[in-house]
Amino acid sequence: MKDMTLSERRAIGAKIRKEVLGSSHTQSNTNPHLFDTVFLEYTEDVCWGNVWNRTGLPRATRSMLNLAMLASLGRWHEFEVHTRGAVNNGVTEEEIAEVVLQAGVYAGIPVAAEGLRRAKAVVLDLKAKDAAA
Repeated sequence: MKDMTLSERRAIGAKIRKEVLGSSHTQSNTNPHLFDTVFLEYTEDVCWGNVWNRTGLPRATRSMLNLAMLASLGRWHEFEVHTRGAVNNGVTEEEIAEVVLQAGVYAGIPVAAEGLRRAKAVVLDLKAKDAAA
């Protein structure tokens, strides 16, 4: 990764982001605002092109770590986005539940309750879309 150019890292980052989050979440905005553009450039480089591109952890593990941290921080929108990503990365419903319970032990029972509610909604939505397809 150290030998990659910024353009190469961003291209790989965009690919990984699409693989993890899905094409519906990563569709390009036809008229992006400056804030959208700079944030996307930053995350494709640093988050997806650098950290998610590392080989030290499997994607499913990275997804589970994200869920625990995002739940603990109460970042519910991102938690839902990364719940979809976790499913795309092969994380099972049972594993998602265990991760959220683990976070709840250290971050509080309300975190576990809200995390399980939101994860359930995401998983049911994904199943409904799969059934309709």
